[in-house]
Amino acid sequence: MSDFFGFMLDHWILSSAFVALTIALIMTEFKGRLLGFKEVKPADAVRLINQEEAVVIDVRDENDYKHGHIINALHIPVGRMEARLGELEPFRDRPIIVACRTGQTSARAGVALNKQGFKTIYKLAGGMMAWQSANLPVTKR
Repeated sequence: MSDFFGFMLDHWILSSAFVALTIALIMTEFKGRLLGFKEVKPADAVRLINQEEAVVIDVRDENDYKHGHIINALHIPVGRMEARLGELEPFRDRPIIVACRTGQTSARAGVALNKQGFKTIYKLAGGMMAWQSANLPVTKR
């Protein structure tokens, strides 16, 4: 055990980096749990849509939505999420994937859905930018 502490003291920069990375990893894992949603990568989102009938909610503004969105995505801008939660009631028992441009704004929508009792909520990691980078289909209808 004294060798361990000796190593840590001799290599304090390496040890500090290890501790910081471990804490960051733990915080990232618990952040999603505390906020009430998980992050999902585009490929996993496709699986949820196809196999579990997940509902995609696009929370971007009208202009961004019109320039391309995930096929069959519901368009509910994040600023109107609270007022339009009733539209999502039929989907309460299905997984919900919230998407925005980069994955940042959708967190706010995920928190709002969690507060309203929706249980299975996912945030599209990287948002529509990641979706399009993965060459997944979008529509402009």
